[in-house]
Amino acid sequence: MKAIVATDQNAGTAGMKLVKRPEPQAAINDVVVQVQAAGFVNTELEGPSTWADRAFRDRTPSITGVVTALGYGTTGLSIGQRVFWHRDGTLAEYVAMEARGPLPGDVDFAVGASLPISGLTAWQGLFQHGRLKAGQSVLAHGAAGAVGSVVAARTGAGAYVIGTGRAADRQKALDFGANEFVDLGSDTLEDVGSVDLVFDVIGGDIRRRSAALVRAGGTLVTVVGPTEVRPADGLTIDFVVEADRYQLSALVQRVRDGRLRTNIGKVAALDEAVATFNASERHTGKTVIRLCP
Repeated sequence: MKAIVATDQNAGTAGMKLVKRPEPQAAINDVVVQVQAAGFVNTELEGPSTWADRAFRDRTPSITGVVTALGYGTTGLSIGQRVFWHRDGTLAEYVAMEARGPLPGDVDFAVGASLPISGLTAWQGLFQHGRLKAGQSVLAHGAAGAVGSVVAARTGAGAYVIGTGRAADRQKALDFGANEFVDLGSDTLEDVGSVDLVFDVIGGDIRRRSAALVRAGGTLVTVVGPTEVRPADGLTIDFVVEADRYQLSALVQRVRDGRLRTNIGKVAALDEAVATFNASERHTGKTVIRLCP
């Protein structure tokens, strides 16, 4: 089968190659999935979990597809069933994965592929770590991006969202659900005033300045690495997204009933994937690789 592999952590997307690999076999409680679409963002190559599992075993390389084989002891899924999940090594024609995450028939494969990592990152940052409640305010950086757009939609939480980004991203961020938009190139960030939660996907000086905007008891949630930046009377939480079937189910239900739209950017075939990842132009939204028409 064809698959994209990465073997050099320092090379980034430039080190990715399209190769031939043996088709995977289903282990206990696994299924083999014929991949229909897979989501990817370049920052996935920067995370330690891409290269080693929790036992520090080598893992060098979110998915939708159709089950083609079942491992021993697998229950809850059947051959031919549509599934989606978040798992390493999904840029391939077939992948062995844990037996969970059925994808409803009325959700497109590309939409399903765009949802797990971006959607779960937004969900866990807002609710699990940020403890967002109705009536609170959120400063959502990168509100037109794959994660930020889901934060802007706030998945029905009843919060007030101030999105940030480039001037060209204003309408897109508002369309996804932001109540206001701050152009980081020309507007003054501090004019936002105090907020209950900052969702940071940028880091650096923007993160430092944002910390000062968190009101007493609030939280700065970041997904771009550890930081010494702290709100004066609040918390800073740095986290890495984790797979969660129940949160995924809640997210896909919001897609089905119209409360949430995923932000799909470039869609390309597997043969075009490496060139797409290394393109010089800016891609907004989630890059999705379609393996089947």
